[in-house]
Amino acid sequence: MGRFQGSATLGVALAGIVYAGSALAADCPGNPNALGTSRTITVDPAEFARIGDMQYRQAIPLGPKEVVLTFDDGPAPPMTLRVLEILQSECVKATFFLIGRNARAFSAIVQQIANDGHTVANHTQNHPFATMSPGRGIQEIENGYRSITAALESSGRKPAPFFRFPGLKTTPALESYLRGRGISAMSTDFLADDWYRRITPEGVLIKAISRLEARGGSGMLLLHDVKPGTALILPQLLKELKERGYSIVHMVPAEGAAAKIAEASAATAVAAEAPKVKSAKRRLFTSREYRRARIKKRETASLAEAKPTGRYWPRTVERDSRETP
Repeated sequence: MGRFQGSATLGVALAGIVYAGSALAADCPGNPNALGTSRTITVDPAEFARIGDMQYRQAIPLGPKEVVLTFDDGPAPPMTLRVLEILQSECVKATFFLIGRNARAFSAIVQQIANDGHTVANHTQNHPFATMSPGRGIQEIENGYRSITAALESSGRKPAPFFRFPGLKTTPALESYLRGRGISAMSTDFLADDWYRRITPEGVLIKAISRLEARGGSGMLLLHDVKPGTALILPQLLKELKERGYSIVHMVPAEGAAAKIAEASAATAVAAEAPKVKSAKRRLFTSREYRRARIKKRETASLAEAKPTGRYWPRTVERDSRETP
């Protein structure tokens, strides 16, 4: 599904792709044996409105044994910082789909992601679990872009016009909205299930490699930079990819596309981000439910000032990403 076969079909697929330079392993400072980044693919959302053959019929046209790395749900210290350190040591470039409120809380990490040469993309403002209504979805998309744009402002960079739905839960209406904005809806080609709370780091490695090889040896991999197990196993995963003859391809947006998205998002008046709490009279909350709803509303309103809790990542990040990809 979604694979490009035959020279004519491949020619059509390549219409929206431009191939740029590479960061070869031999050029990696201090690590001549690094995996490196073999090449860069420039993706034009006008040609690739929906990407990822887990859900769509269109995938990035990769060659044999080529992998695109993507990370969801960050940023969150210390795990995102550890992931960035590992990627830098191997001169590997990836795409990070950030949650907007986390981007606002940890803007310095967002700037580091961009300054390290990775692609910064959008994963909504609050990572809602349920399938989003059109109205709520538009708010989440636009507020996510606004938060990420604000976090990147001092670096002079812009977020990419790439968007990934939380839990990969898409809707035709929101896909249409993204297309109208010139944003690519990014699914994935395969998962390593690192979001699942009971999986071990070794399990993440096994699933990533086995699923990559089962699909023919190329594709886009979805991981999570907020998961301790992912940070723990990432060096071994990159080593395994190199030993098996795989190479990394970096995905970036077409020139000018990111600026268009940033301007459109900043110009859009968006309603308050926090979900409204229904009246206790209308819903007949118990006292515990009502208290929890009020606490959640306060937490959402003050999230921009969130600080690490001393655990692996803030409670807010853990709650949002615990059981969904």
